[in-house]
Amino acid sequence: MKITGLETFLLQIPFSGAAEAEIAAGAADAMNMLLLRIDTENGPSGWGEAFGHGISPATRTALETLIRPMLIGREAGDITGIFRDLQQATHVFGRAGAARYAVSGVDIALWDIAGKVAGLPLHRLLGGPARTEVEAYASLLRYGEAEKLTRICKAALAEGYHAIKLHEIKPALMLAARAAVGPDVALMVDCNCPWSVEQAREVAGKVAPAALRWLEEPVWPPEDHRGLARVRAAGAKVAAGENVASLHEFREFFLAGALDVAQPSVAKIGLTETLAVLALARAHDVTLAPHCAYFGAGYLAALHLVAAMPERPLFERMYLDLEASPFSPFTEARGPMVALPQKPGLGCDPDPAVMARYRIGD
Repeated sequence: MKITGLETFLLQIPFSGAAEAEIAAGAADAMNMLLLRIDTENGPSGWGEAFGHGISPATRTALETLIRPMLIGREAGDITGIFRDLQQATHVFGRAGAARYAVSGVDIALWDIAGKVAGLPLHRLLGGPARTEVEAYASLLRYGEAEKLTRICKAALAEGYHAIKLHEIKPALMLAARAAVGPDVALMVDCNCPWSVEQAREVAGKVAPAALRWLEEPVWPPEDHRGLARVRAAGAKVAAGENVASLHEFREFFLAGALDVAQPSVAKIGLTETLAVLALARAHDVTLAPHCAYFGAGYLAALHLVAAMPERPLFERMYLDLEASPFSPFTEARGPMVALPQKPGLGCDPDPAVMARYRIGD
Protein backbone atom coordinates (compact mmCIF):
# COMPACT_ATOMS: atom_id res chain seq x y z
CA MET A 1 0.00 0.00 0.00
CA LYS A 2 2.36 2.67 -1.28
CA ILE A 3 1.91 6.37 -0.66
CA THR A 4 1.01 8.16 -3.88
CA GLY A 5 0.34 11.72 -2.76
CA LEU A 6 0.22 14.35 -0.04
CA GLU A 7 -2.00 17.43 -0.21
CA THR A 8 -2.20 20.26 2.31
CA PHE A 9 -5.18 22.41 3.29
CA LEU A 10 -4.75 25.64 5.23
CA LEU A 11 -8.00 26.83 6.80
CA GLN A 12 -8.78 29.98 8.73
CA ILE A 13 -11.99 29.67 10.75
CA PRO A 14 -13.41 32.49 12.90
CA PHE A 15 -14.36 31.88 16.50
CA SER A 16 -18.00 32.22 17.51
CA GLY A 17 -20.19 32.08 20.60
CA ALA A 18 -20.30 33.58 24.05
CA ALA A 19 -16.84 32.60 25.26
CA GLU A 20 -15.22 33.98 22.11
CA ALA A 21 -16.88 37.35 22.69
CA GLU A 22 -14.77 37.62 25.81
CA ILE A 23 -11.44 37.40 23.96
CA ALA A 24 -9.12 40.18 25.08
CA ALA A 25 -8.57 43.09 22.73
CA GLY A 26 -5.78 42.37 20.26
CA ALA A 27 -6.11 38.58 20.47
CA ALA A 28 -6.69 36.49 17.36
CA ASP A 29 -10.33 36.18 16.31
CA ALA A 30 -9.84 33.09 14.14
CA MET A 31 -7.97 29.81 14.19
CA ASN A 32 -5.51 28.65 11.55
CA MET A 33 -5.84 24.92 10.93
CA LEU A 34 -3.32 23.06 8.77
CA LEU A 35 -4.68 19.72 7.57
CA LEU A 36 -3.05 17.22 5.24
CA ARG A 37 -4.26 14.19 3.33
CA ILE A 38 -2.05 11.23 2.44
CA ASP A 39 -3.28 9.12 -0.48
CA THR A 40 -2.31 5.50 -1.07
CA GLU A 41 -2.33 3.09 -4.00
CA ASN A 42 -5.23 0.66 -3.68
CA GLY A 43 -5.92 1.76 -0.11
CA PRO A 44 -7.58 4.46 1.98
CA SER A 45 -6.49 8.06 2.44
CA GLY A 46 -5.51 9.37 5.86
CA TRP A 47 -5.92 12.78 7.44
CA GLY A 48 -3.44 14.55 9.67
CA GLU A 49 -2.97 17.92 11.33
CA ALA A 50 0.35 19.71 11.69
CA PHE A 51 0.75 22.43 14.28
CA GLY A 52 -0.36 25.16 13.85
CA HIS A 53 -1.74 28.60 14.50
CA GLY A 54 0.58 31.42 13.38
CA ILE A 55 3.30 29.11 12.05
CA SER A 56 0.92 27.19 9.77
CA PRO A 57 2.21 28.71 6.49
CA ALA A 58 5.80 27.73 7.35
CA THR A 59 4.73 24.23 8.35
CA ARG A 60 2.83 23.91 5.10
CA THR A 61 5.95 24.85 3.14
CA ALA A 62 7.90 22.21 5.03
CA LEU A 63 5.30 19.59 4.15
CA GLU A 64 5.23 20.46 0.47
CA THR A 65 8.94 21.05 -0.16
CA LEU A 66 10.73 18.81 2.36
CA ILE A 67 8.39 16.03 3.36
CA ARG A 68 6.36 15.19 0.27
CA PRO A 69 9.30 14.11 -1.96
CA MET A 70 10.58 11.79 0.79
CA LEU A 71 7.15 10.28 1.40
CA ILE A 72 6.01 9.29 -2.09
CA GLY A 73 6.54 5.58 -2.72
CA ARG A 74 6.90 4.60 0.95
CA GLU A 75 4.73 1.86 2.43
CA ALA A 76 1.98 3.54 4.44
CA GLY A 77 2.02 0.77 7.03
CA ASP A 78 5.63 1.48 7.99
CA ILE A 79 4.60 4.12 10.51
CA THR A 80 7.56 3.92 12.88
CA GLY A 81 10.08 3.62 10.05
CA ILE A 82 8.72 6.66 8.23
CA PHE A 83 8.53 8.62 11.47
CA ARG A 84 12.18 7.94 12.29
CA ASP A 85 13.43 8.51 8.74
CA LEU A 86 11.62 11.83 8.30
CA GLN A 87 12.87 13.10 11.65
CA GLN A 88 16.43 12.13 10.84
CA ALA A 89 16.28 13.63 7.35
CA THR A 90 14.91 16.96 8.58
CA HIS A 91 16.77 17.38 11.88
CA VAL A 92 19.14 19.96 10.39
CA PHE A 93 16.15 22.30 10.12
CA GLY A 94 15.47 22.08 13.85
CA ARG A 95 14.27 19.44 16.28
CA ALA A 96 11.29 21.66 17.05
CA GLY A 97 9.32 23.99 14.81
CA ALA A 98 7.89 23.79 11.31
CA ALA A 99 9.77 20.74 10.02
CA ARG A 100 9.04 18.74 13.19
CA TYR A 101 5.37 19.71 13.12
CA ALA A 102 5.19 18.61 9.49
CA VAL A 103 6.51 15.15 10.40
CA SER A 104 3.94 14.93 13.20
CA GLY A 105 1.08 15.72 10.84
CA VAL A 106 2.20 12.91 8.54
CA ASP A 107 2.39 10.54 11.50
CA ILE A 108 -1.22 11.26 12.48
CA ALA A 109 -2.39 10.65 8.90
CA LEU A 110 -0.57 7.29 8.79
CA TRP A 111 -2.28 6.22 12.01
CA ASP A 112 -5.61 7.19 10.44
CA ILE A 113 -4.80 4.91 7.50
CA ALA A 114 -3.77 2.09 9.86
CA GLY A 115 -7.08 2.27 11.69
CA LYS A 116 -9.01 2.27 8.43
CA VAL A 117 -7.08 -0.77 7.16
CA ALA A 118 -7.70 -2.61 10.45
CA GLY A 119 -11.36 -1.59 10.50
CA LEU A 120 -10.96 -0.17 14.02
CA PRO A 121 -11.38 3.29 15.52
CA LEU A 122 -8.02 4.53 16.69
CA HIS A 123 -8.75 4.16 20.40
CA ARG A 124 -9.49 0.45 19.86
CA LEU A 125 -6.42 0.04 17.63
CA LEU A 126 -4.37 1.44 20.55
CA GLY A 127 -5.78 -1.24 22.83
CA GLY A 128 -8.38 0.86 24.59
CA PRO A 129 -11.88 -0.17 25.67
CA ALA A 130 -15.10 0.44 23.78
CA ARG A 131 -16.16 3.97 24.70
CA THR A 132 -18.54 6.46 23.12
CA GLU A 133 -17.49 9.66 24.88
CA VAL A 134 -14.69 11.27 26.87
CA GLU A 135 -14.87 13.82 29.67
CA ALA A 136 -13.10 17.12 28.99
CA TYR A 137 -11.92 20.02 31.06
CA ALA A 138 -12.61 23.60 30.00
CA SER A 139 -9.36 25.25 28.89
CA LEU A 140 -10.08 28.96 29.14
CA LEU A 141 -8.41 31.87 27.40
CA ARG A 142 -6.50 34.60 29.24
CA TYR A 143 -8.88 37.39 30.24
CA GLY A 144 -6.84 39.44 32.71
CA GLU A 145 -9.88 40.77 34.60
CA ALA A 146 -11.42 39.25 37.72
CA GLU A 147 -15.04 40.03 36.79
CA LYS A 148 -14.72 38.53 33.32
CA LEU A 149 -12.77 35.52 34.54
CA THR A 150 -15.15 34.60 37.34
CA ARG A 151 -18.16 35.05 35.07
CA ILE A 152 -16.71 32.65 32.51
CA CYS A 153 -15.69 30.14 35.18
CA LYS A 154 -19.27 30.12 36.45
CA ALA A 155 -20.57 29.69 32.90
CA ALA A 156 -18.36 26.62 32.45
CA LEU A 157 -19.65 25.20 35.74
CA ALA A 158 -23.23 25.80 34.62
CA GLU A 159 -22.51 23.73 31.51
CA GLY A 160 -21.44 20.84 33.72
CA TYR A 161 -17.64 21.05 33.66
CA HIS A 162 -15.95 19.61 36.74
CA ALA A 163 -12.47 20.90 35.89
CA ILE A 164 -11.24 24.24 34.56
CA LYS A 165 -7.86 25.45 33.36
CA LEU A 166 -6.96 29.12 33.51
CA HIS A 167 -4.35 30.93 31.46
CA GLU A 168 -3.82 33.79 33.90
CA ILE A 169 -0.50 34.97 35.34
CA LYS A 170 -1.72 37.20 38.19
CA PRO A 171 -1.96 35.34 41.52
CA ALA A 172 -4.98 37.43 42.53
CA LEU A 173 -6.91 36.13 39.51
CA MET A 174 -6.05 32.53 40.32
CA LEU A 175 -7.35 33.02 43.85
CA ALA A 176 -10.45 34.78 42.54
CA ALA A 177 -11.19 31.85 40.25
CA ARG A 178 -10.92 29.42 43.15
CA ALA A 179 -13.34 31.53 45.19
CA ALA A 180 -15.75 31.56 42.24
CA VAL A 181 -15.75 27.80 41.56
CA GLY A 182 -15.60 26.55 45.13
CA PRO A 183 -13.36 23.92 46.70
CA ASP A 184 -14.59 20.84 44.82
CA VAL A 185 -13.77 21.85 41.23
CA ALA A 186 -10.39 20.86 39.83
CA LEU A 187 -8.54 24.06 38.95
CA MET A 188 -5.38 24.21 36.86
CA VAL A 189 -3.33 27.15 35.57
CA ASP A 190 -1.26 27.35 32.37
CA CYS A 191 1.12 30.30 32.73
CA ASN A 192 2.87 29.99 29.32
CA CYS A 193 6.44 30.39 30.62
CA PRO A 194 6.43 33.91 32.14
CA TRP A 195 8.83 33.77 35.12
CA SER A 196 12.28 33.04 36.39
CA VAL A 197 12.61 30.09 38.75
CA GLU A 198 12.60 32.31 41.83
CA GLN A 199 9.59 34.28 40.60
CA ALA A 200 7.74 31.03 39.93
CA ARG A 201 8.53 29.73 43.42
CA GLU A 202 7.21 32.98 44.88
CA VAL A 203 3.99 32.77 42.86
CA ALA A 204 3.54 29.12 43.85
CA GLY A 205 3.57 30.17 47.48
CA LYS A 206 1.06 32.96 46.91
CA VAL A 207 -1.44 30.72 45.14
CA ALA A 208 -1.11 27.75 47.50
CA PRO A 209 -4.60 28.50 48.95
CA ALA A 210 -6.05 27.92 45.45
CA ALA A 211 -5.10 24.23 45.75
CA LEU A 212 -4.21 23.97 42.06
CA ARG A 213 -4.20 20.54 40.49
CA TRP A 214 -1.19 21.77 38.56
CA LEU A 215 0.81 24.88 37.69
CA GLU A 216 1.68 24.56 34.01
CA GLU A 217 4.86 25.91 32.41
CA PRO A 218 5.64 28.52 35.09
CA VAL A 219 9.31 28.95 34.07
CA TRP A 220 11.14 30.54 31.17
CA PRO A 221 12.70 28.92 29.21
CA PRO A 222 10.37 25.90 28.97
CA GLU A 223 13.28 23.46 28.65
CA ASP A 224 14.69 24.40 32.09
CA HIS A 225 13.97 21.03 33.69
CA ARG A 226 16.17 21.72 36.72
CA GLY A 227 14.37 25.00 37.27
CA LEU A 228 10.99 23.30 37.12
CA ALA A 229 12.23 20.72 39.60
CA ARG A 230 13.04 23.57 42.01
CA VAL A 231 9.52 24.97 41.62
CA ARG A 232 8.14 21.52 42.30
CA ALA A 233 10.37 21.20 45.37
CA ALA A 234 8.75 24.39 46.67
CA GLY A 235 5.44 22.54 46.90
CA ALA A 236 3.79 23.22 43.54
CA LYS A 237 2.41 20.45 41.35
CA VAL A 238 4.14 21.13 38.05
CA ALA A 239 2.95 20.31 34.53
CA ALA A 240 4.75 20.89 31.24
CA GLY A 241 5.36 19.33 27.86
CA GLU A 242 3.59 21.13 25.04
CA ASN A 243 6.94 22.70 24.10
CA VAL A 244 8.98 19.53 24.59
CA ALA A 245 10.08 18.24 21.21
CA SER A 246 11.10 14.62 21.78
CA LEU A 247 11.09 11.53 23.95
CA HIS A 248 14.68 12.25 24.96
CA GLU A 249 13.76 15.71 26.25
CA PHE A 250 10.93 14.23 28.30
CA ARG A 251 13.42 11.73 29.73
CA GLU A 252 15.53 14.59 31.05
CA PHE A 253 12.48 16.16 32.71
CA PHE A 254 11.60 12.85 34.35
CA LEU A 255 15.15 12.17 35.53
CA ALA A 256 15.28 15.65 37.06
CA GLY A 257 12.05 15.02 38.96
CA ALA A 258 10.62 18.13 37.32
CA LEU A 259 7.05 17.04 36.50
CA ASP A 260 3.92 15.77 38.16
CA VAL A 261 2.09 15.90 34.81
CA ALA A 262 3.59 15.45 31.32
CA GLN A 263 1.74 17.14 28.47
CA PRO A 264 2.97 16.10 25.02
CA SER A 265 1.19 17.80 22.13
CA VAL A 266 0.24 15.24 19.48
CA ALA A 267 0.17 17.77 16.61
CA LYS A 268 3.70 18.87 17.57
CA ILE A 269 5.47 15.55 18.18
CA GLY A 270 3.17 12.98 16.55
CA LEU A 271 1.17 10.10 17.96
CA THR A 272 4.08 7.66 17.65
CA GLU A 273 6.31 9.78 19.89
CA THR A 274 3.45 10.53 22.28
CA LEU A 275 2.92 6.79 22.81
CA ALA A 276 6.62 6.43 23.64
CA VAL A 277 6.38 9.34 26.10
CA LEU A 278 3.35 7.69 27.70
CA ALA A 279 5.29 4.47 28.32
CA LEU A 280 8.23 6.41 29.78
CA ALA A 281 5.96 8.53 31.96
CA ARG A 282 4.39 5.40 33.42
CA ALA A 283 7.84 4.04 34.23
CA HIS A 284 8.63 7.25 36.12
CA ASP A 285 5.24 7.47 37.87
CA VAL A 286 4.39 10.69 36.04
CA THR A 287 0.81 11.39 34.98
CA LEU A 288 0.27 12.02 31.26
CA ALA A 289 -2.39 14.50 30.13
CA PRO A 290 -2.00 15.36 26.42
CA HIS A 291 -2.00 19.02 25.44
CA CYS A 292 -4.60 19.96 22.81
CA ALA A 293 -5.04 23.55 21.63
CA TYR A 294 -6.45 22.80 18.17
CA PHE A 295 -9.58 21.43 16.51
CA GLY A 296 -8.42 19.37 13.52
CA ALA A 297 -7.17 15.83 13.00
CA GLY A 298 -4.67 16.35 15.82
CA TYR A 299 -7.59 16.99 18.15
CA LEU A 300 -9.16 13.67 17.08
CA ALA A 301 -5.86 11.83 17.57
CA ALA A 302 -5.49 13.26 21.08
CA LEU A 303 -9.12 12.39 21.84
CA HIS A 304 -8.61 8.75 20.81
CA LEU A 305 -5.39 8.57 22.83
CA VAL A 306 -7.12 9.81 25.99
CA ALA A 307 -9.97 7.35 25.38
CA ALA A 308 -7.48 4.47 25.12
CA MET A 309 -5.65 5.26 28.37
CA PRO A 310 -6.70 3.23 31.42
CA GLU A 311 -5.74 6.20 33.62
CA ARG A 312 -8.66 8.11 32.07
CA PRO A 313 -7.18 11.62 32.08
CA LEU A 314 -9.48 14.50 31.25
CA PHE A 315 -9.30 15.71 27.66
CA GLU A 316 -8.25 19.31 27.09
CA ARG A 317 -10.86 21.21 25.09
CA MET A 318 -10.42 24.91 24.47
CA TYR A 319 -13.41 26.77 25.91
CA LEU A 320 -14.51 28.30 22.64
CA ASP A 321 -16.20 27.26 19.44
CA LEU A 322 -15.51 27.68 15.75
CA GLU A 323 -17.92 29.30 13.32
CA ALA A 324 -17.90 25.92 11.57
CA SER A 325 -15.87 22.78 12.17
CA PRO A 326 -14.68 20.36 9.47
CA PHE A 327 -14.76 17.58 12.07
CA SER A 328 -18.17 18.31 13.57
CA PRO A 329 -19.78 16.98 15.73
CA PHE A 330 -16.71 15.57 17.48
CA THR A 331 -15.15 18.98 18.11
CA GLU A 332 -18.22 20.14 20.02
CA ALA A 333 -18.89 19.41 23.68
CA ARG A 334 -22.12 18.54 25.45
CA GLY A 335 -21.22 20.08 28.74
CA PRO A 336 -17.97 18.36 29.68
CA MET A 337 -18.58 15.31 27.46
CA VAL A 338 -17.08 14.98 23.98
CA ALA A 339 -18.38 12.32 21.58
CA LEU A 340 -15.77 9.77 20.49
CA PRO A 341 -15.76 8.72 16.80
CA GLN A 342 -16.66 5.07 16.26
CA LYS A 343 -15.71 4.65 12.60
CA PRO A 344 -12.28 3.25 11.64
CA GLY A 345 -9.15 5.38 12.00
CA LEU A 346 -9.69 8.87 13.33
CA GLY A 347 -13.34 8.14 12.63
CA CYS A 348 -14.21 11.33 10.76
CA ASP A 349 -12.94 12.73 7.48
CA PRO A 350 -13.30 16.51 7.18
CA ASP A 351 -16.42 18.03 5.68
CA PRO A 352 -15.49 19.17 2.13
CA ALA A 353 -17.99 22.06 2.23
CA VAL A 354 -16.40 23.51 5.37
CA MET A 355 -12.95 22.96 3.87
CA ALA A 356 -13.90 24.83 0.71
CA ARG A 357 -15.50 27.71 2.61
CA TYR A 358 -12.53 28.44 4.87
CA ARG A 359 -9.52 27.36 2.78
CA ILE A 360 -6.91 30.09 2.31
CA GLY A 361 -3.47 30.52 0.78
CA ASP A 362 -3.96 28.57 -2.49
